[in-house]
Amino acid sequence: MPERVAAIVGATGVGKTAISLAIAPLFGAEIVSIDSMQVYRGMDIGTAKSPPSARDAVVHHLIDRFDPTDDVTVAEFQALGRAAIADIAERGRHPLLVGGSGLYLRAVVDDLRFPPRSVEVRDALEAEIATQGPEALHARLIELDPAAAAKIEPMNARRIARALEVIEVTGRPFSENDAWERFESIYELSIAGMTRPRDELYARIEERVDRMLSEGLIDEVRRLQNAGMARGAGQALGYRQILEAPPDRSLEQIRDDIVAATKKFARRQEAWFRNDPRVVWFEPGDPDLVGHLLDFFSEHS
Repeated sequence: MPERVAAIVGATGVGKTAISLAIAPLFGAEIVSIDSMQVYRGMDIGTAKSPPSARDAVVHHLIDRFDPTDDVTVAEFQALGRAAIADIAERGRHPLLVGGSGLYLRAVVDDLRFPPRSVEVRDALEAEIATQGPEALHARLIELDPAAAAKIEPMNARRIARALEVIEVTGRPFSENDAWERFESIYELSIAGMTRPRDELYARIEERVDRMLSEGLIDEVRRLQNAGMARGAGQALGYRQILEAPPDRSLEQIRDDIVAATKKFARRQEAWFRNDPRVVWFEPGDPDLVGHLLDFFSEHS
């Protein structure tokens, strides 16, 4: 019998953390973070980690597991997530996955396999991207694997490089794994999606960015930069905009850069989760949300 797993997903800033902390104690759940950046130690302000007091009240998994100098792969995260679920279930508790990284959710709960890597091939591809730009390599991907290219934005250098790396290392198309299209979990899975009207979500994002900057996000980024950050960690929202800002970029301009990037990312997150037919949608503003979620998870367990 597969483990029963609940999940709360949605765009950044929608309110996933607050509702997960409210509901977890009510059905004996422990939270498994499916945020691709909260796994890094020291990346606290920009990833909006729950404060230590909240993590004392509700057990959390997959937070602060690695240093930002590590480059954690999706396959590694998959193994850690599944181990956390097994540990929680073995102790008679309920795993509650929470986050906005759709790829990491599917990696943990679905039968997805991740092809091997080659540092040499990857380095060569990244050198090409640096000199030619991601669009040139995206054009190559269109020729080699049009199905994969159709799902990857021409400016998404990291995913383009990964798709081309897989093709070169394995000799097979990156899009070959059709498990991506099936939405079939290895668990008894129930997914609650949190959604808000777009203007309300955007206002929350702006407030969130302002709060992060006032709490010292730029100092946090500079401290991590001085200690060293791997490629993956340096791509995090907010961190990337600060790291890549020219010296003459004002604080207000950096703030606007982060807001714009976060809004764009939120749209992509919602589109990703809307594409998953298993997600049932709820509004965080619903005064009876906790009760509705409890009913939903009970009905699907």
